[in-house]
Amino acid sequence: MSNFMDKAKDLADKHDKQVDQGLERAGDMAGKRTGGKYDQHIDKGVNQAQTRTGEGDQVR
Repeated sequence: MSNFMDKAKDLADKHDKQVDQGLERAGDMAGKRTGGKYDQHIDKGVNQAQTRTGEGDQVR
């Protein structure tokens, strides 16, 4: 399992911008599905996830 996690981390490091964009889209979809009720919490979670993935932070 650790080999899989290492490969996943390497992939996220190499494609940080795409990972961050995917997280942003997922957050937008979650916001739509909840009618905006939890936008503050969703945004916080997306931002935290974006800062923990990849070598560079692509957060807008």
